[in-house]
Amino acid sequence: MPLDDREQRILEEIERQFYEEDPKLAETVRSATLASISTKNLKWAILALAAGVALMLGFFTRQTLVALVGFAVMVLAVAWIIAIARKRAGISMGPGGLTGRLRRRLGRNDSTPSD
Repeated sequence: MPLDDREQRILEEIERQFYEEDPKLAETVRSATLASISTKNLKWAILALAAGVALMLGFFTRQTLVALVGFAVMVLAVAWIIAIARKRAGISMGPGGLTGRLRRRLGRNDSTPSD
């Protein structure tokens, strides 16, 4: 729904005040994109995966509990990487996403009990 003239003027005034009050933050917000944010998160997820592998391999024979923590970190990091990849690809798990479309196409509805 497009904005009417009054709403458009209000929005422009808010933007102007925002740029005047904190131009550095305004520039940071303006230049931030989903790709730059997800790339940064992807780097952290890969680092967490490497740390999990190092913990698991480094402590596997000496301290099994620490190795188990490393494995848990690995699993969480892989889940994080998958979530980032899905967000980048635009795949959603909700009713409007890929799985929802496939369920509708195949005629499946999980909300009704099956016999």
